[in-house]
Formats: sequence, C-alpha cells, structure tokens
Amino acid sequence: MQVLAGLTTEEIKRAVLEATGEKPFRGRQVADWLYRKALAEQGGGANAEFAQMTDLPAGLRDELAAKFTLTPLTLTQKAQDKRDGTVKIVAALADGPHIESVLMPDEQRVSVCLSTQAGCPMACSFCATGTQGLARNLTAGEIVAQVLLLQSLYPRRVTHVVFMGMGEPLLNLANTLRSIRILNEEVGIAMRHITVSTVGILPGIDKLALEKLQITLAVSLHAPNDALRAQIVPVHRTYDLKKLMETCRRYFETTGRRVTFEYILLKGVNDNPKEAHELAALLAGFPCAVNLIPYNPTTVAERYERPEGSRIREFRRILESAGVTVTQRKERGQQIAAACGQLVTERFREPRLARPLPTLQGAETSGREPVGARS
Repeated sequence: MQVLAGLTTEEIKRAVLEATGEKPFRGRQVADWLYRKALAEQGGGANAEFAQMTDLPAGLRDELAAKFTLTPLTLTQKAQDKRDGTVKIVAALADGPHIESVLMPDEQRVSVCLSTQAGCPMACSFCATGTQGLARNLTAGEIVAQVLLLQSLYPRRVTHVVFMGMGEPLLNLANTLRSIRILNEEVGIAMRHITVSTVGILPGIDKLALEKLQITLAVSLHAPNDALRAQIVPVHRTYDLKKLMETCRRYFETTGRRVTFEYILLKGVNDNPKEAHELAALLAGFPCAVNLIPYNPTTVAERYERPEGSRIREFRRILESAGVTVTQRKERGQQIAAACGQLVTERFREPRLARPLPTLQGAETSGREPVGARS
C-alpha cells in the first residue's frame, strides 16, 4: 500500500483522487490529520488512523484504509529520562531494520533528533551506531514519520529538528532535502529551526549550498589537525582539513549562513590546550561557531573517556579568548542511553555483528567497505 507520510498535501490530494474518485478537498482533510493535527492534538500524526477521521464519510474511511498507509514506522521501544524529560524511541521499518529518534524538551523549545539512514557507513570511532554498518537509506516518509511519531508521544509542539541521529544525511541528500521541505511547508517547522549535521561529505555540502536553504549546517570536526582527525573520523582520509575548510567557506559565501563545527571532547585525545590553540588558529577569521560536546560514554567505544569539568572549561576558555564563538551541548538522556545508536546497538549487537556489513551504494566512498557510523 502507498505510504502517505512524506507526500505533500497536493500529492496526497492527487493520490486520494486517483484511488477513490473523491474531490481534492478530501485529500486535504487526510493531509490535515496527518500533518497539522499532529501538532494540535495527540490523536493526529503517527497515531492517526483513517477510522478516526470523523469529518470523512465512513465508507471513504474504509476505502482509504484498504489502499493507503499513513506512516511507515512501528514503535518497538520507548525510554524516557525522568530527570530531563528526554524521550528516545526505537522504530521498526517495514522491511526489518530499526532506527532511533530522540525528543529533547526544555523550557523554550522541543527539539527532535532524526535518523536519515538505518545504520551508517562512516565509521566514526566514538559512535555507537558504528557497530551496525549500513542497512539502507531512509525514504523521506520514514524521516518525516519520526517527527510525527515523537509528536504523538509528547503534548507540546515540536519546534526544532536536527538531522543528527543514525546515518549521514548528505549520503541521502535527496530524501533529506525532501523531508526538510515537508517538515517546513506541511508540518510548520521553521527553516531556521532545522539543522543538518554532516561528518564532512564535501560534494554533499556543495550541493546543499546550492539549495540556499535558511537552515543550519553543522560539521563534525572533532580535531584541529589532519593526523588526529583521521584517527577519529575515517572519512577524513578522503577529505582533509584544507578541503573541508574551503568547502565550508564556500557554503557560507553561497548561503550567508554561519557554519557550526561540532567538537566532541575525548579525554586525553583531543581535549588538550594544544588542540584548543590549534582549533582557534584553524577557525580564525571564519564566521562560525563551535559546539563543544563532552563525550557520552557507550559500551561500544570503551577506549574513550569523558574529560573532567576543568579540562572542558579550559578548552572553552582558550577558544573564547581567541574570539571563537562557543556553545556547549546540554547533556540529555543519560539515564536512557541517548547517545546515537545505543539502544539499537544494545538490542541487536550480536546478530548484527555476526553478519557481514553491506557495501555502500549510490554514494562516493574512499574504496573501503563501510564499517560503522557517525555521531
């Protein structure tokens, strides 16, 4: 059956017309239940069923239910941190793989973190998703449905979206772009409240720049020199820092949007004053921000440790003294394994590791078999 999540209102109107012969306004009513009522009440979005659409004739509801599926995800696990309200879910795709999504509320906003791939091929050494390999790209409907599902579990409206979950968004660029537009135009998430995070896929950054969207680009940097970054982020062997910085400058010049560089702090690895000074020199004169992320320990990257607070504060002090804009990620969901990929990895670790990992198709690679994930 055709999945409606991920279609525009106009596409839903055409689909309903072709399937039932009903007038286009009936399709708009369906789209309203799927997208708009997801924000207004917990009966919409991922919880909506055709039987609940009481403004449609009963016979039409039955006909629609026989021909369409509203969303393609099945919730299989939910965990909530009682301290900060963070909600993390695991959802099953129709063909078997599982993905994770996170909802993070605070006083001002409700943010959701979305996956764009089932697994990931990027092999970042600190990331729990790195043990899974890449199953496949998600469709735009599967990406949008994560927002609808999370919204159905929480009474306040989702206001911000970050493409920072499982997978590399720029290796699934077409579906990432389509989902951004659906979330903006149909669900009503402001473009400036949407962030796309990449480990540094340079052709993807250039293509994203040409779209001239008013979103935020976040680049996972994690080291200020080539040798260290190659240890932490294997894709760096293909795209070195010089090329990365040149591409980020082009992005800024094309879009006028400041780039955020994500920097995960790993004790004794990249959190020393030496690295802080190198990072400040690397970013000198570039309109950007650095988002410091103290490492969140996982059971699959036990070689890394979280720095002490004094090391974090000194690293930040050095950057700010050099004129770098610095933010520090608020820690959320530590009671519920909220780091990327942890729940799925723990649930499926043995069977997934026992199988050969799939090769990456339809994306530029360095010739190595994909063996992991990004943050």
